[in-house]
Amino acid sequence: MSWLVVLLILYVIWDVNYFIRCVFTVFAGRLFQRKRKVTDTTTIYGLCTSQDVDIFIRHMNNARYLRELDFARFHFYALTGLYERIRNRRGGAVQGASSVRYRRTIPIFHPYKIQTKLIWWDDKAIYLEQQFITLSDGFVRAVAMSKQNITNCNVLEVLKTYPETAQRPEKPEELKLWLDAIELSSQKLRKDK
Repeated sequence: MSWLVVLLILYVIWDVNYFIRCVFTVFAGRLFQRKRKVTDTTTIYGLCTSQDVDIFIRHMNNARYLRELDFARFHFYALTGLYERIRNRRGGAVQGASSVRYRRTIPIFHPYKIQTKLIWWDDKAIYLEQQFITLSDGFVRAVAMSKQNITNCNVLEVLKTYPETAQRPEKPEELKLWLDAIELSSQKLRKDK
């Protein structure tokens, strides 16, 4: 009985569902899906359940979008082998910035997919675009951009190991504007010190 109490306490203290979902997403991707080029779009699927909704129990809570984006990024890293190549160089990846534009809600009990695509990179980070798309109508419900800071290794060197990245794409206009906004914010914060 005491083990049951300990497990219950651990379940409450740690977000066990998060870790189970991470492991499931990565291993299911590795076991049942083919490897992807780092420039390919990867896709995971989800369902808006009662654990995902806002207090009115009508649609996905904004915080859940960010959580789902984590799973989609882990899936991207696993299928492309990118994280493995970063780790082989003793590097790591950490979220540097993200921005989500919500276009329309995802109603409760509606299935959706998240598509993840590498859109640009520099020597210190990769930039991903992720889209939430409902399966019933194909509508893009939300679009997210994220800056994944790669630590302790040079991104350009890592990506040279992928033949498909020989030519870096042009930086998308919306990414330029977003990075400019981040830099303005950083300058303001530096002045406030």
